[in-house]
Amino acid sequence: MPMSPYPVLCYTPGCHSPALYKIAAKWSDGTTAELKTYGLACAACVPTLLDLAREKRAACRLAVGETLERPGVYDLTRGERDRVLARRPDLEPPLGAQ
Repeated sequence: MPMSPYPVLCYTPGCHSPALYKIAAKWSDGTTAELKTYGLACAACVPTLLDLAREKRAACRLAVGETLERPGVYDLTRGERDRVLARRPDLEPPLGAQ
């Protein structure tokens, strides 16, 4: 079934640009694995949303057996599953670089 054509917008308040990237981190409970989504971003808002995701990740408490990697930037590809999204380390500034 084709996806509906509604626009996917950046999560930054006041930004109405189309989202191009998913800010997410690989999560697993030892049995299941998926990307935990922190937000969707346009190119201009990636640094801001990535910083917020890193802060949220740092405050996250995990249960025994859970793993949650550091948030990163993934290409947002319409109609694709999370497991096939390409990670974009070239868009991920080092911690404290902003």
